[in-house]
Amino acid sequence: MTDDVLALTGKLLIAMPGMGDPRFAHTVIYITSHSHEGAMGLVVNKPAEGISLSDVLEQLATQTSPPDRILGVHLGGPVETGRGFVLHSDEYKSAMHTLVVEDGFALTATLDILEDIANGKGPDKALLTLGYSGWGPGQIEAEIAQNGWLIADASFETVFDCPDPNKWEAALRSLGIDPLVLSASGGRA
Repeated sequence: MTDDVLALTGKLLIAMPGMGDPRFAHTVIYITSHSHEGAMGLVVNKPAEGISLSDVLEQLATQTSPPDRILGVHLGGPVETGRGFVLHSDEYKSAMHTLVVEDGFALTATLDILEDIANGKGPDKALLTLGYSGWGPGQIEAEIAQNGWLIADASFETVFDCPDPNKWEAALRSLGIDPLVLSASGGRA
């Protein structure tokens, strides 16, 4: 595996129409880490219907008052769905641990960020996910080679500001691709 192949950290994966796994149909994933050991990412466009930040805080039995900020909860992927991850702007740093990813993005998976968000002290931009998407060594590279994913640069506009139903199309358009002309199969010339 070359270092060029490992350049997915901080990128968006955009599911192709022929994605074999229905859990990832029309999905946009922000890759938080990628190495020879595998990859981890968070789905940024699949809301967890009926779950709010208040519900999460109540489940965690925190002593935090109801949040003064509305923060949608997303399904980050099928791995460890009971665990929360907050993808956010990097001006915020948790007192416990924050991983600065790339280009203004950061990841925090400790309870203090949820309390800070609820109390109006959190990051400017944030997205809470339950679970994550993970790949073993070489797995994501194989899926890309099999026409399962496209790769795009991540932007705050696509990840945080765009409405969830529009993120897949916005990510494709950032590559200059009209979603209506995509094919579910790839070819070789």
